[in-house]
Amino acid sequence: METADVITPLVDDPHTFGRIAAANAVSDVYAMGGRPVTAMNLVFFPACSLPGEILREILAGGQSILQEAGVCLVGGHTVEDDELKYGLSVTGLVSPDAIIRNSTARPGDVLILTKPLGTGIISTAIKGEMASAQIIAEAVRWMTTLNRAAAQLMAECHATAATDVTGFGLIGHAAEMARGAGITMRIDLAATPLMNGLTGLVADGMLPAGCYRNRDHYLPLLSGIHRDGDALLPLFDPQTSGGLLISFAPEDADRFMTSAESSGIFARRIGEVLPLQTSSLEVY
Repeated sequence: METADVITPLVDDPHTFGRIAAANAVSDVYAMGGRPVTAMNLVFFPACSLPGEILREILAGGQSILQEAGVCLVGGHTVEDDELKYGLSVTGLVSPDAIIRNSTARPGDVLILTKPLGTGIISTAIKGEMASAQIIAEAVRWMTTLNRAAAQLMAECHATAATDVTGFGLIGHAAEMARGAGITMRIDLAATPLMNGLTGLVADGMLPAGCYRNRDHYLPLLSGIHRDGDALLPLFDPQTSGGLLISFAPEDADRFMTSAESSGIFARRIGEVLPLQTSSLEVY
């Protein structure tokens, strides 16, 4: 399998930015049950306005995540550009009969999320100098946490479907899964984990444009008692290096949650899969 992902800086520290970008890039392979094996750097760098030391730090950060993931960096390409961007193309391996798709959830399945939401909102707050050091540190920790352990466990526990939660937000990626499988996903808003301080940042208006775009696009697919309102906004928040949204048969979900707790893997039950209703998504 092949994938590529490029992002703009979310934090001021170049080494940390490199780590976030690399963790984000390998996530698609994990989401399909694969093992990333090689990667190539993709760099867009404004050499006229930024010193080369910044680029070295970004690449060093990316390499540190690749080493953690057991991925070999085999090359890359650099383009001079007006705006700094960095990412990677990644090659992964998986047996054809072991691929975990995003379109095969079944009625009766349990939905599990493996990272809390909030990176898009917190990144906006960082740019607006409205995020505390504690909030920033938590967001960085989640964005630099690989989905490797959760992905290995979901394969062992026979996940029926999975995706990683990235730019379209939890609602957008859940909608993709629901429409692909011809089912309805019911999400429990109160059970959906958020990063610390997120509600306050939403109240302060620290919302990225992508959050509004996601809401405008996916709201027509949504029904339920929480269809509107600020409480729903984090579910539309575009994530960077977000967690895995996984569906399991109930007994396999129990096994996953038990093993995740004993292994220190973050996981929360956030809903269930229903036969197709009048809408693809319900939030209650």
